[in-house]
Amino acid sequence: MSDLEKLLSKLSPEKRKLLELKLRKEGKLGNAFPLSYAQQRLWFLYQMEPGSTAYNIPAAVRLKGRLDQTALEKSLNEIVRRHEILRTTFTTINGTPMQVVSSDGKIDIQVKDISDLDKKSQEQTLNKLLAELNATHFDIKKGPLLKTSLFKLNTNEHILHIVMHHIISDGWSVSVFVNEFSRLYTSFLNDQPSPLPPLPIQYADFAVWQKKKLDTEIKEKQLPYWRENLGGELPVLQLPTDRPRPAVKSFRGSHRKGAIRGELVEELRQLSRQQNTTMFMTLLSAFYTLLYRYSGQDDISVGIPIANRNRAETEQLIGFFVNTLVLRNRFSGELTFNQLLEQTRNVSLEAFSHQDVPFEMLVEELQPERDLSHTPLFQVMFVHQNAEEGSLKLPGLEIEPVNMGNENAKFDLTLTVGELKNELLVNFEYDTDLFEAQTIDRMQRHFQRLLAAIVANPDTPIGLLPLIDEQEEKQVLVDWNGTDQPGTFSGTIVDIFERQASQTPDAVAVEYQDRLLTYDQLNKKANQLAHYLRDKGVGPDTFVGLSVKRSPEMIVAILGILKAGGAYVPLDPSYPSERLKYMLDDSAVPVLVTQEELTSVLPEHQAETVSIDHQWQEIARYPEDNPSKVLEPDHLAYMIYTSGSTGRPKGTMITHRGLTNYLNWTIQAYPLDKGRGSLVHSTIAFDATVTAVFTPILTGKTITLIPDDADLEGLAQALQKYKDFSVVKITPAHLDLLSHQIKEDQARGLAHAFVIGGENLTADQIRFWQENAPDTLLFNEYGPTETVVGCVVYEAHDWQGTGSVPIGRAIPNTKVYVLDQYYQPVPVGVPGELYISGEGVARGYLNRADLTAERFVPDPFSDRPGARMYKTGDLVRYKPDGQMEFIDRIDTQVKIRGYRIELGEIE
Repeated sequence: MSDLEKLLSKLSPEKRKLLELKLRKEGKLGNAFPLSYAQQRLWFLYQMEPGSTAYNIPAAVRLKGRLDQTALEKSLNEIVRRHEILRTTFTTINGTPMQVVSSDGKIDIQVKDISDLDKKSQEQTLNKLLAELNATHFDIKKGPLLKTSLFKLNTNEHILHIVMHHIISDGWSVSVFVNEFSRLYTSFLNDQPSPLPPLPIQYADFAVWQKKKLDTEIKEKQLPYWRENLGGELPVLQLPTDRPRPAVKSFRGSHRKGAIRGELVEELRQLSRQQNTTMFMTLLSAFYTLLYRYSGQDDISVGIPIANRNRAETEQLIGFFVNTLVLRNRFSGELTFNQLLEQTRNVSLEAFSHQDVPFEMLVEELQPERDLSHTPLFQVMFVHQNAEEGSLKLPGLEIEPVNMGNENAKFDLTLTVGELKNELLVNFEYDTDLFEAQTIDRMQRHFQRLLAAIVANPDTPIGLLPLIDEQEEKQVLVDWNGTDQPGTFSGTIVDIFERQASQTPDAVAVEYQDRLLTYDQLNKKANQLAHYLRDKGVGPDTFVGLSVKRSPEMIVAILGILKAGGAYVPLDPSYPSERLKYMLDDSAVPVLVTQEELTSVLPEHQAETVSIDHQWQEIARYPEDNPSKVLEPDHLAYMIYTSGSTGRPKGTMITHRGLTNYLNWTIQAYPLDKGRGSLVHSTIAFDATVTAVFTPILTGKTITLIPDDADLEGLAQALQKYKDFSVVKITPAHLDLLSHQIKEDQARGLAHAFVIGGENLTADQIRFWQENAPDTLLFNEYGPTETVVGCVVYEAHDWQGTGSVPIGRAIPNTKVYVLDQYYQPVPVGVPGELYISGEGVARGYLNRADLTAERFVPDPFSDRPGARMYKTGDLVRYKPDGQMEFIDRIDTQVKIRGYRIELGEIE
């Protein structure tokens, strides 16, 4: 430890600071100086991850012609001599980070001759070496923090590569470096002295001045503004990404470039003049609009870099001056673009008037919750460049920039717009842990489409400005909805079952423990019940309550009600008495089919009770032949009560048309030609049972029922006893639990088809079956009760992604739309609410005209009179291949083991 360090170590922090400033002013501190605030942040980041290359600044040029290597080296060394920061390293003195200036700064240029290689090998070698240099691991304690390399390709062609650490440089500094190098090389080539005037100050002087200035007036006058605007919990911008955000940001990145040319550039300038704003503000407002439309968030913060060279002495100085301002804007879809532009103008001007507070000080003062997965205060940056960067001009040399293939991204997304005379150069830098290149390409197209729409009508609300062009609109509305299959309907479910019963009368239709029903027996019993119910007044659109346990009688009752022309209303006897009473009163069922043992647990009601077991002798007196046909496709098949946000369950009325469409599809989609049929293990009040009950008996297969009191172990035993069910309708939660119930060696012999639905399915929940039961098929089936069980499906057995499993594409005669709040189709990859149209849409909610009108809305994309679409409340997005991905609920509805639960009903 030096005498000076010993002296400083004995002082209090306050006295040490004063002494350091005094000694620095008197020139007695030697070569050690305090860090600027910007350097302090990079020092801190370096301590956390010394090997990171995220803050490297690389550049390379191709030099064609006669290169004077001596003049080149002399020029580079003169720049290093002039700028102390280029020969600075960083250390700690008594625990305080300091920058230390070396008196010896001679640059060591690494020269490599690869002229003996053929052109192809030369290019491969060069790319490899440049990539290695770009990824240089700087030791900021030892230095040097500037490295130069020269590659000789032939006598008249060289590549000059320079890489610096950001802690000693910034974008403005690069231009200073290039301009000085051009002038010095020209002079030294002609044996002339340096034409550059002495520098009035060095970067260390700026760091000392900044500390002094900030500790007095700036901190007191400007910091309160930022505390007020950025204090509290700032929302993290949730852009729709291709992959989940990793727990720790890696800073791996890439970029996609484009250009905007033609009249649009001048129209944007004209709009800026009309609104008394700058191009920076207009382009930033357009970027805000894009982020708002992509994320749906109404509070967005964007970082912008500023040169932070407010004094003439700093303009020609190399160093890390750049500061970052955080511009926070609030949005609503009704805000017009011109209004947003005025708002952005005000936000920007206020921020610029308080720009002297370093970003690092803001973070230190605001103390945002630290999260290594994203940057603090903001996650996206906007950069506007309205002046050409320093251009390298060397006598006798033709100069071409070398594409460095930027491999770093400091933020989730950075949009850089370079403004030239007749064009805008657009560069989207992005985090490759989050985004695919094709996603950024789409984003760039949407940005340009947005700009064109803005200049066409800047008084349009930002929520209505078009993002997608005609081609993408046709893709999401027409091409991916090509599901029409005319002639699908061959009668009602009753007609299809009766045809099947006549074809396979002796096949087993229902199996329950040791009881079996053949198709002929099932059909005749259902016919007897149907005739009996018709005598009770049951006909088309008559609601018939159904409260039975899982048993053969359950299947008889369902078919009997349908054959009579009625619509069954399932009432789970395990439901709370209050809920059952509400359902009975609301539906006003005239007839209730049940079992004798359940009559005592059902609440009081006005319906006539039919005990299907106790009264069977009476029912059995009725004819066994098929009743006369009374049903049309638009008559009701069943009504299931779902949870209600108002606290009241709501009855969803499903027609035969929708049910038939769904079941005709399941017969084709699921492997009923291979397996033994279905396994029914859930209540009839859960519409997932519809698949398992009807699909087998329309194809001559067997329904296997397990008792109501069978737990998860009973389900696992049934799956192992019969190893090839064609349809097992199951929730993701149950599928996950079964993977812990069934051992790996037991799973290998299974060849079931799991039709999974009711809630979001994840990769973790299917991994066990993919790895241990390769013959088991996995279908992710999505569909709310209001659109008949399932209307979108994805075959998941071979899927190898992470996170949520896609929900897939629409089934036949079904249209799906991903829309925003204004019923506009959203771009591919962007979340929107899922709307469902087509044959499966329910008639509506019983006795709830207001709610029916709210959730079943006119279909603006259909030319069919009266066409409606169901507003699901589910947030989804299209993937580039046309498959859909579930994201979340828009409202407060939750699902537990597939059951819809509205929090309002619990309350």
